[in-house]
Amino acid sequence: MNPAVRQLYDVHAPYRVVEILPGIFRIPVPLPRNPLRELNAYLIRGRERSLLIDTGFRLPECRQALREGLQAAGAEGDSLDVFLTHIHTDHTGLAGEMVRPGGSLYMGRGDFPFTRQAYEDAYWVGIDQRFLREGFPPEELKATRGTNPARNLGPQLDLPNYRMVEDGEVLTVGEYTLQVIATPGHTPGQLCLWLEEAGILFTADHVLFDITPNITMWPHMPNALGRYLESLEKVRALPVRLALPGHRHTADLGERIQALFTHHRNRVGETLAILQREPGLTAYETASRMHWDIKAASWAEFPLNQKWFATGEALAHLEYLMEEGQVTREPGRDGVSRYVAVG
Repeated sequence: MNPAVRQLYDVHAPYRVVEILPGIFRIPVPLPRNPLRELNAYLIRGRERSLLIDTGFRLPECRQALREGLQAAGAEGDSLDVFLTHIHTDHTGLAGEMVRPGGSLYMGRGDFPFTRQAYEDAYWVGIDQRFLREGFPPEELKATRGTNPARNLGPQLDLPNYRMVEDGEVLTVGEYTLQVIATPGHTPGQLCLWLEEAGILFTADHVLFDITPNITMWPHMPNALGRYLESLEKVRALPVRLALPGHRHTADLGERIQALFTHHRNRVGETLAILQREPGLTAYETASRMHWDIKAASWAEFPLNQKWFATGEALAHLEYLMEEGQVTREPGRDGVSRYVAVG
């Protein structure tokens, strides 16, 4: 790998725009007050239209970084389309502002319904009800509603620019031809972009290298973890020479995919062992007994938003174990579900 490309992902280096290949730029976007720290947005310049891959939160700091990044890349006057790798707000928050007149906001099929306000409103009602059924305390859930970035820092919805793209679809930007690769798991519509001629894969949050992508439950995508593992196998088959992730640094893709398989195998084993020791726990209680890489002395000291994400991840592993026939879910008389290991 080019040493300059390696350096641009040094998490200790100052934010700077770097040209990876002629006309392909990485624009680092800070994510204030968020443990992810920054987003790697990418710009591909074309002759008629350029393509921006992801945008950051709908926050002034992200807006300023993107505008300065476009200027540094010489693209401040370009006609601009925006490719949204997935629906999470750290990737989509400024989409409606960054797309230029006549441009498109590309998004995968599984995430496309979230472009409608009515769908999103109903979705969050359903998510709240599900988390209550999974044992999340009502007072804690209420407290997250005003602070959870998944709810509050997203893009404008119901815009006419949104366009759904499919697995295998091809986009041409200047001299580059990119293939859309659907990789559901992190979200139902997570997408990667494959630049075959250069051996470059834009992995977004499907594969990250020093943090593990959050895999949570999705109401309309059963067994999200199972789907995620299938999607890892899908990209492992590609002859990738350089992976360009959505956050932080890059490294060898094959080694990282193997590490992610190992991580989730261990996580599944940990979840099952917890239920074997303590049958009848809720998902919230199961999450409280799992090990998390977070600076908190106890579950009681977890930031509420991190409890929310942790419970969603515990649910994804519980759904996987149910699919494998190793765990059952038992609805309680109080309306709260509890989980029991089989055998």
